[in-house]
Amino acid sequence: MIVSSRKAVVLLSGGLDSATAAAIAQSEGFEICALSFSYGQRHVIELEASKRVAAQLGIAHHVIVPIDLRVFGGSALTSDIAVPKDRSPEAMGAKEIPVTYVPARNTIFLSFALAYAEVLGAADIFIGVNALDYSGYPDCRPEYISAFEKMANLATKTGVEGTLHTKIHTPLISLTKAEIIKRGIELELDYGQTISCYDPSVEAKACGHCDSCQLRHKGFVESGFPDPTKYVAGQN
Repeated sequence: MIVSSRKAVVLLSGGLDSATAAAIAQSEGFEICALSFSYGQRHVIELEASKRVAAQLGIAHHVIVPIDLRVFGGSALTSDIAVPKDRSPEAMGAKEIPVTYVPARNTIFLSFALAYAEVLGAADIFIGVNALDYSGYPDCRPEYISAFEKMANLATKTGVEGTLHTKIHTPLISLTKAEIIKRGIELELDYGQTISCYDPSVEAKACGHCDSCQLRHKGFVESGFPDPTKYVAGQN
């Protein structure tokens, strides 16, 4: 095991939030080991965005893990269920969990991150979850992150032996999308390299209608910064 207390595993999807979380981790002095997943997602083009973000930030270690959640389905992102479009802010803010929720996705991703961190001898994991401008996913809530962190320190050799205490960092958890964007701009992050769309075109352009596109565009409008997203012609 290579022990380095300044290494951090960062979950990097290629979207706006994860890119900002990575930039924040880097600004705090961590050497980033980025972790992305090819999980059978409809928006697999996000992996190309994750590579662009990693290159932009000068991340030397970027692992893309192949797992196929299509064997379970149960989500519009991993099956033939249609992605909801043009939902109102009220609908997106409702308690009902949308069909774009991928069952246990963050638990699966964080478990891989935990294993990677233990091998690296890293105590820190960053994830770009957000509890304000989000679509109601249960695995984006602070109480979930707190529970996972507790479990992580019970379930690992380093935790049991007391050599490392795993910390799950959620620097975006209480920020609005506009505040996230402002923080990224401060860190000179190029959001034109990211993509957040759940249902992009074959040309890798954002649809402009899914929940993720709407929340992203709203964030840029409220931040006062121009939206660099490449949308399908005529959108936003």
